[in-house]
Amino acid sequence: MVAAHVELALFEQSLGVREGVHPPFGDRVADAAQKTAGSVLFDVRVDGDICVQRMAAIGYAESGTAIIVMDKSGRLDGASINGDTALLVAELAAWYASPLSEQARVDYRGTATILLAKLRNSGHFVPAPAG
Repeated sequence: MVAAHVELALFEQSLGVREGVHPPFGDRVADAAQKTAGSVLFDVRVDGDICVQRMAAIGYAESGTAIIVMDKSGRLDGASINGDTALLVAELAAWYASPLSEQARVDYRGTATILLAKLRNSGHFVPAPAG
């Protein structure tokens, strides 16, 4: 249910796009979080993935977490996640909340890559076949 609310907010954003220009990913995630009464847990770049370039999480007190990814073409997709990924989400959220000096010292990329792999293994954000 969480992902459905986020997807609705993202769809609403796409209706407001002027001349094909979308606001920055972070702004779109923050807007979706605000419209759905959630809070941004993290917003990170995903380097080296064949499809995904950005990933963010929106947390909801009792109802869970939604992950939003932006593919290489700028399209956003969202999904609710389960407890199997909670530790990885918590790690990325802690990194995101840390001071910039610590963010510069600690590498988040491995955690982001593992989280995306776990999400794909559970059927979310699976790359489309070539062709």
